[in-house]
Amino acid sequence: MNIFVGSLPFSIDEADLRESFEAYGTVDSVKIITDKFTGRSKGFGFVEMSNDDEAQKAIDELNGATVEGRTIVVNKSEPKPEGERRSFNNNRSGGGYSGGGNSRGGGDRGRY
Repeated sequence: MNIFVGSLPFSIDEADLRESFEAYGTVDSVKIITDKFTGRSKGFGFVEMSNDDEAQKAIDELNGATVEGRTIVVNKSEPKPEGERRSFNNNRSGGGYSGGGNSRGGGDRGRY
């Protein structure tokens, strides 16, 4: 089962997150999502556990727990339907602009 973990302290690392979940069963993988430019944690991540009963117990026990002063959110991760994913490459309208001209008209206004 893929588990979403949110509201994580920015200082927590993947080893610490893994350790928290290993108290409930075998952890297959842990991934804390980071900003691609700064490398800083975005405050959420995912934990994969193959045993659904162990994963559900971890969710039940850890959701609402306090980690380094922050109340974390833990729930089953559901993939978003394809239509809800953000795609910046499919926008062919010129970058979000609504036309091209300016709304004031007369681009030479004020010139002599």
